[in-house]
Amino acid sequence: MSELNLFVISDSSGGTALRVAKTAISQFKDIKVNYQRFPFITTESLLNGILKLAIQKSAMIFYTLVSPKLNDMINDVAKCRHLYTFDCLHAPVTMISQKLNVKPVMKTGMIHQLNHNYFDRIAAMEFAVANDDGKDPQDLDKADIVILGVSRTSKTPLSLYLANKKLKVANVPIGPKTQLPKQIWNVDKNRIFGLTNSIKILQRIRSARTVAYGLGPNTPYSDPKQIKKELDYAIQLYRKIGCLIINVADKSIEETATIIMESLGIN
Repeated sequence: MSELNLFVISDSSGGTALRVAKTAISQFKDIKVNYQRFPFITTESLLNGILKLAIQKSAMIFYTLVSPKLNDMINDVAKCRHLYTFDCLHAPVTMISQKLNVKPVMKTGMIHQLNHNYFDRIAAMEFAVANDDGKDPQDLDKADIVILGVSRTSKTPLSLYLANKKLKVANVPIGPKTQLPKQIWNVDKNRIFGLTNSIKILQRIRSARTVAYGLGPNTPYSDPKQIKKELDYAIQLYRKIGCLIINVADKSIEETATIIMESLGIN
């Protein structure tokens, strides 16, 4: 049986793109589809995190986004990473506009159903964006989950995945030279999760990142000795906090999320 990861991304509820995707999928037999729905996506930072997750999972993307800039982001990533995408909005809107010679209003949320699940998911997504990368330490005690990790341990994609499950997630970067928010000590240790990884994998990821920014692959950021110091610091901190430690080296985002949710007794 073939298996397909399918992302539905929208600046509204995502109902339209989801229906289009499911209608198309219904024409195929013996196919397992893993749907992930990301509604109310209106910022570049949030979309960027979702696209990183899509790349990791080689997901097909069905989307309805009014913003040309957000559309361009998806198109650019799709070309560079060879992702299959389908714009459920702009193609028909453009066709109707050309036929009638009338400009569309291009306003989000013109048609969708509002319910408690919709608003809970939106609230969780907004919380994840506002509390990404330690932006607002004052909100740590309001989070259902707090994720700690050194750079490039997939904190943001994991936060977005959990937010899509209607969980309010804050993630905080840590390191020997990074000041840890004092508010972390007021959070229940059972809601804190420390991510770690292997030196080899982190070196590869960080080297690729520095090259993407026009720098050489060998920088202090990707130096194995520096990475070891960061990981050693992280383990010591996690043990001091008493939180669950998760090595993400051999785990997908879903597997890590499942460990966290099961630890909290969340189905």
